[in-house]
Amino acid sequence: MKRKILKNVEWGILVCTILLVMVGIVALTSATQNSDYEELKKQIIWLSISIPLLIVTIFIDYEVLVKISPILYGIILVMLVGVLFTGAINGATSWFDIGAFSFQPAEFAKIIVVLFLAWLMTKIQSKGRDEINRVLKLGLIIIAFAVPVFLIIEQPDYGTALAFVVAFVFMLFAGGIRKRYIISALLLVVILVPVLYFFVLPEHAKTRIDVYLNPDLDPRNAGYNIIQSKLAVGSGQLLGMGLFKGNQTQLGFLYPKTTDFIFALISEEMGFIVAAGIIILYVILITKAVYVAKTAKDDMGSYIAIGIAGILFFHMVENIGMTMGLLPITGIPLPFVSYGGSSLISNFIMIGLLLNISGRRQKAIFVE
Repeated sequence: MKRKILKNVEWGILVCTILLVMVGIVALTSATQNSDYEELKKQIIWLSISIPLLIVTIFIDYEVLVKISPILYGIILVMLVGVLFTGAINGATSWFDIGAFSFQPAEFAKIIVVLFLAWLMTKIQSKGRDEINRVLKLGLIIIAFAVPVFLIIEQPDYGTALAFVVAFVFMLFAGGIRKRYIISALLLVVILVPVLYFFVLPEHAKTRIDVYLNPDLDPRNAGYNIIQSKLAVGSGQLLGMGLFKGNQTQLGFLYPKTTDFIFALISEEMGFIVAAGIIILYVILITKAVYVAKTAKDDMGSYIAIGIAGILFFHMVENIGMTMGLLPITGIPLPFVSYGGSSLISNFIMIGLLLNISGRRQKAIFVE
């Protein structure tokens, strides 16, 4: 059985992952040289934990994981409620502290919610694929999605919440949702965006949007990070300034250079060629994730794979976009490259699920 799984696995996904991790380790080495490589050492520890979890995830049948997803969903909701009562870090109550390390439940919630939604959508469609378009049943799916998203917004962590939204949209599209629902949702977004901006978003979130539109409004405070990031990206030119030689990076102007703005560090010190190569790796990785969804043996596997593709797509676009000043800053890490234990482990589990599904695939299930 294991040989059959390994024979069918989409190995290109693993190759892209390994290359991205390698670039991340090199970038973190440069970013942490003035802090005794503390975050680099922690990242290596997280990596050593992530690899066994990746292997285990490949060989546990994803149908088993989906069957227990309702239990996991309940557990993660409890954790998302519990984290709201912890002390704030950088203005957000998103972490549980465990000794010298911290644990972010929202990162693992992404995986669990995708699994649970795959379970729920499959259950609903067991009586017919079009069952998902019945108002009450679609409403049930939306509620299952909205509860954890609401709790994450309460932290507040708008970036991670948006990752859930993109994954959810990808999954509904794969599930065959009718066009009228998509059009209605788009119209609702157009109406709600200004309402949210003026009446719902807290001041710091409004400030991020205003500064995104014009960083020079507050160049020494709210606009400082994005200005320094754009300077770093531009100064790298074609081949970069060289490892450990970036002006914005090594002189302390770029912050936080190990997480949110690590792509700016890479662009400055390694140049456009390496930065473009990273984007290409993500495009290949996401494309292969979509291909796994199209060739999965059943709807359940397809929904999981396309949900993961949505998460990776959003993280890549948002992180790189905010680094270059094209999108608002949301604190979204760059998968496999940015520092962060919870992020690294959850990303490796998602890759394990993609390899798991690809190893058991038989035929395409997407509706033309």
